[in-house]
Amino acid sequence: MTNQLKKAFEAASKLPPADQDALAAAILEEVKVDGLWDASFAAKPRALEQLADEALQEHRAGRTRRLEPDEL
Repeated sequence: MTNQLKKAFEAASKLPPADQDALAAAILEEVKVDGLWDASFAAKPRALEQLADEALQEHRAGRTRRLEPDEL
């Protein structure tokens, strides 16, 4: 376990039990989702590259617009 993760767990251990459970659930879900992404891209190694190519084609064709985070 890294030092950063140890610090995070130490800080989390000071939270109320309900908050600790919520944080634990979020961490477990994140780990699960990361695993799903890894498995998905392992099964289809070119998938991300194809998505990037499609995005570039749309941008070059003028079918995209600038992201304005303040307008989300």
